Amino acid sequence: MPHLVDSLQVNPNSIYIYISKKDKELYLKSDTILLKSYPVVFGFNPIDDKRIEGDGCTPEGSFEVRDRYPHKKWSKFIWVNYPTKNSWEKHKKAKEEGEIAETETIGGQIGIHGVPEGQDFLIDLDTNWTLGCISLKNKHINEFYPYINKGTKIEIEGTRE
Repeated sequence: MPHLVDSLQVNPNSIYIYISKKDKELYLKSDTILLKSYPVVFGFNPIDDKRIEGDGCTPEGSFEVRDRYPHKKWSKFIWVNYPTKNSWEKHKKAKEEGEIAETETIGGQIGIHGVPEGQDFLIDLDTNWTLGCISLKNKHINEFYPYINKGTKIEIEGTRE
């Protein structure tokens, strides 16, 4: 393992990602130990929970890493398994209650990724620029990427308490 957890004697299988939309932080944790935190930005609507494709919202709830891979545009891409069963339930409920149109689709392709080369300022300026993904500086995603695998747990907490 690289230097991030070398001296902590952490079980690599216990590592998970906790994201707080309220704090605008991604926390890399192992059981109850905070390994590191990183500033993040979200979709252009950072407040609401994702319910439909194109709403600019970042989904909230419990997820897992579906896959991970290098990305030409954003350094690395950690693919979140959105939509989950719970995501579908929220989407259907919103349709039943008339909050969204029957024709709306739920969307997908949500991930955790870096920024285009040379655009760390998007994070520094707290610019919510994605379509619903979680974005952080390339050097940050590159630091913890080696510890993330398919099936790694991800918890995304909303802005409301």
